[in-house]
Amino acid sequence: MSMPFYMSPEQVMKDKSDFARKGIARGRSVLALAYADGILFVGENPSNALHKMSEIYDRIAFAAVGKYNEFENLRLAGVRYADLRGYQYDRTDVTGRGLANAYAQTLGTIFTESSKPYEVELVVAEVGHTQAEDQMYRLTYDGSVADEHGFVVMGGQSEPIVAVLRDAHRADLDLRDALTLAVRALGTAGTDGEPRQLLADNLEAAVLDRTRPRRAFKRLLTPQLARLLGQDGAETPSTDSETPA
Repeated sequence: MSMPFYMSPEQVMKDKSDFARKGIARGRSVLALAYADGILFVGENPSNALHKMSEIYDRIAFAAVGKYNEFENLRLAGVRYADLRGYQYDRTDVTGRGLANAYAQTLGTIFTESSKPYEVELVVAEVGHTQAEDQMYRLTYDGSVADEHGFVVMGGQSEPIVAVLRDAHRADLDLRDALTLAVRALGTAGTDGEPRQLLADNLEAAVLDRTRPRRAFKRLLTPQLARLLGQDGAETPSTDSETPA
């Protein structure tokens, strides 16, 4: 007669955590950092269709690493949450803190009740009218929430990226300097430990720009990225395209 299989709750949670962390670490890093006029998001992503960062609402954005189908489900749920709350109450009642709390409940429920946790890590950011009002929340696979300041790095080999940002980041950087710093930091996370030069074609970037009147989210498309990074060899007109939620 075989003995019944038993695992302690502590071991189950540890195994789930290890599984999720390994899945997230296999992806390429994404970072968010504060600059003078808002919040910048940058990540390695050669795809023009599968975005890691997106608009959620007027002044709120979302960035993620991990399994695309899982964080895309969360993004869509966040858009529905924001639209419904803004319709039922008022647009000013849709906040980054409220969205982060909703995501935390969802991720926590999935982690404890599902056999497989989501392999995702998220940042929910809200740009304020002043830099002191900016908010960045980091959410992990188990529903934990952290209120971050200055910058956040998710996924991949984050330690060397964090080290560069910790030494060089300042809140008063303009967009060009902030983007240059972000790309330099991401380039330190090479597989052989050697710094890499990342080209605009292989980057995805977006900003929450506090100077915009209502919808603060704006994608930085390849021509503008190349111009800001000095990789185009000639001046290229900037684009003001934005992607609807």
